[in-house]
Amino acid sequence: MNEIGSLLATVKRLLKRQGLSYRDVGQALSLSEASVKRIFSSGHMTLERLAQIAALLGFSLAELTREAQTSAQPVRILSEGEEAVLVSDMKLLLVAVCALNHWAMADIVSAYALSEAECLQCLLHLDRLGLIALLPGNRIRLLIARDFDWRADGPIRRFFSDQGLGDFLASSFSADGERLAFVHGMLTGSALEELAAQIAKLRKRFAELHEECLTEPLARKHGASLLIASRLGWEPAAFAQLRR
Repeated sequence: MNEIGSLLATVKRLLKRQGLSYRDVGQALSLSEASVKRIFSSGHMTLERLAQIAALLGFSLAELTREAQTSAQPVRILSEGEEAVLVSDMKLLLVAVCALNHWAMADIVSAYALSEAECLQCLLHLDRLGLIALLPGNRIRLLIARDFDWRADGPIRRFFSDQGLGDFLASSFSADGERLAFVHGMLTGSALEELAAQIAKLRKRFAELHEECLTEPLARKHGASLLIASRLGWEPAAFAQLRR
């Protein structure tokens, strides 16, 4: 993809993320919706038009260019050391989780006992780690891939296992929006492969629903956590003690 093509692809992605249509672009540029469609489909756009659309999205032309460059190689996983840095500072980890869930700085400071200066320092740290780009006006742009994940046995998952898992499961799971299902069975290798594929599909759908809700106001959304786990050969310790 050439440079202009990359910029246009980035603009389309940002328009979708912000819930803006070609009609919205046309109104901002005093053009008809059909004219905007032709511009995008032809791939020919002047720098002036591109700068106008960037402004509509809240970006300068330089910021839009950086967005196109960094989105080509988004972060898919952090190193062991980078994850360790996050769990070593609860405020930093909190801000990281909020930022990854598309919270603005004002939302974080409003919801948690952090000063603007503390929150800004955390965001600057996340910028150095490459998780986000901190833009003018303290706007947050994520630099992570759609399939970003924590390390399989890294500090973040160990932290969740040690400090979050018990609290997460300490519920009757009877409230609205809560579900808990535990099943056990005997599966073949091919059946296990199919199960793994279905789990991956569910995780992907969760991520898609998260993206679809990005344009909704924060006040209309709820934190939703999904725990998916499967183990091979596991049985309760009490059962294992009765084996011959």
